[in-house]
Amino acid sequence: MEVGFLGLGIMGKAMSINLLRHGFKVTVWNRTFSKCNELVEHGASVGETPAAVVKKCKYTIAMLSDPSAALSVVFDKDGVLEHINGRCYIDMSTVDADTSSKISEAINAKGGYFLEAPVSGSKKPAEDGQLIILAAGDKALYDEVLPVFDVLGKKSFFLGEVGNGAKMKLVVNMIMGSMMNAFSEGLTLAERSGLSPETLLDVLDLGAMSNGMFKLKGPAMLKNSYPPAFPLKHQQKDMRLALALGDENAVSMPVSAAANEAFKKARSMGLGDLDFSAVHETLKAPDHSS
Repeated sequence: MEVGFLGLGIMGKAMSINLLRHGFKVTVWNRTFSKCNELVEHGASVGETPAAVVKKCKYTIAMLSDPSAALSVVFDKDGVLEHINGRCYIDMSTVDADTSSKISEAINAKGGYFLEAPVSGSKKPAEDGQLIILAAGDKALYDEVLPVFDVLGKKSFFLGEVGNGAKMKLVVNMIMGSMMNAFSEGLTLAERSGLSPETLLDVLDLGAMSNGMFKLKGPAMLKNSYPPAFPLKHQQKDMRLALALGDENAVSMPVSAAANEAFKKARSMGLGDLDFSAVHETLKAPDHSS
């Protein structure tokens, strides 16, 4: 199977390489063109534009940074819409439901087929093919691309109509961002209370709150190390979109709102390109009153 891939950031690069390793033919495109070079070394072809990739490949996947990037790749000159007739577009970016719906309607109107399929998981799961795929939209297309999803992920869910995948991803990331803030506060409180934060990690890992995120991130956070598996600026974007979803549905979300403020503070401190666990640094700032 030949697959197009638009967007070679942390996630897109890992996912593309995974497909190449499993024998897929992959044609890639990235706005910063130099990022394509490493993929060529792994056997990928390069498309000059999103339109060129879609023209060449029956199936094209996008993994882009935010709603504006997702819309731009579809609607701008030399974009996806120019050659989408009879072809299939799978958007795996994390966007809001409205953005997904706009893209879906435009692609369907041009005779194309659309599936949204955001993922739960960051750099390491992407490299290992252990993502959780949250798909919605064209069920026939979902069934066709399951061989791709089986390489990229450990489990795929089909959630019904377009927008449901986006909503599920935002809910998941909202919970994750809120948990990370509580975790950071706990580590800091333990240390300032004269306790060993390393021992706290052991206690948490043996109880009902044991989870992969604490186990993976905790030791690095104690060393003030935040290599970006999931950039903080993207986590804050997802918190913002989740809060907007809460507004639409009249759901009070004070915990998530507070977490969002912490991520915004971290961005203002210049931490946006570090891992989202770098929100821990906001608790060390002199003006923190907690």
